[in-house]
Amino acid sequence: MSKIRESALLRTILLALPLCLLASCKQPLEPLRVGTNVWPGYEPLYLARHIGLLESERVRLAEYPSSTEVMRAFRSRSLDAASLTLDEALLLVDMGVPIKVVLVHDVSRGADVILARPGIEKVVDLSGRRVAVESGALGAYMITRALQKSAMSIDTIRISHLDVNQHESSYAAGEVDAAVTFEPFSTRLKTLGAQEIFSSRELPGEIIDVMVVHEAVYEQRLEDLKYLTKAWFESLDYLANEPEKSATVIGRRLKLQNDEVLASYELIHLPSLEENAEILQNGQRKLDALAKVMQEHGLVREGLSTNQVMSTHALP
Repeated sequence: MSKIRESALLRTILLALPLCLLASCKQPLEPLRVGTNVWPGYEPLYLARHIGLLESERVRLAEYPSSTEVMRAFRSRSLDAASLTLDEALLLVDMGVPIKVVLVHDVSRGADVILARPGIEKVVDLSGRRVAVESGALGAYMITRALQKSAMSIDTIRISHLDVNQHESSYAAGEVDAAVTFEPFSTRLKTLGAQEIFSSRELPGEIIDVMVVHEAVYEQRLEDLKYLTKAWFESLDYLANEPEKSATVIGRRLKLQNDEVLASYELIHLPSLEENAEILQNGQRKLDALAKVMQEHGLVREGLSTNQVMSTHALP
């Protein structure tokens, strides 16, 4: 090879080297890690994955046995986003975790319930009884509000702190008399004879499921969040237009029959994109009211600031 050709080759290599180094430094982002527990209101995420709306390279869904586990994983940064109840989101704020609420999954209209043994007809009959309550905020919030509406204090019942997936076995073994629960676990408890004595119908607009993200994720990966929320709303359309096909997919995951799946959606409202925008933009009053109730019952500290927690910017 001549010296001229060697020199030209060397110049080409040197010119290309910075580009190669730049390319090697820009690592592809990891998929968004999104955590949920088992709940019909979160199932459109898994339906979206099933019908090809969520690519595994961009979003990775992770299912946990309880919301307590979801919160723990989110706090440890094992998750970028988490599906939780709004009161659980406020617990994170109370713990000093910087978050944004970017999506409203559903509003419970009877899907969250207190079920009790035959003979226990109403909440006041729980006095002295053993009640299974998940350690997370929703269980504590539900039982606190139910007792409040019956002019009872928490001291009048015996709380058994159990993850929701333990309620069925504990009830069957006679270890608890009642449980604060939700689908699909409520259907299983009803097959054992448990009956409803209180539900979220009596707390209109108070039990809301949302998606929370770490503030840093919100600031750095807004386009990925928009991709995720777009898939969510497309999945809602599919659920509305193909209810039987959707119920088959969801039923396999929840271990429910199609009619049971569809019945569960009669008890929750899945807000549209337009409703989401309205709730997230104008929901500060509701958020403050919820925080006040939680403060009154010692679930969060006094003076908790909820300003700028909700955002519409991650909506498609």
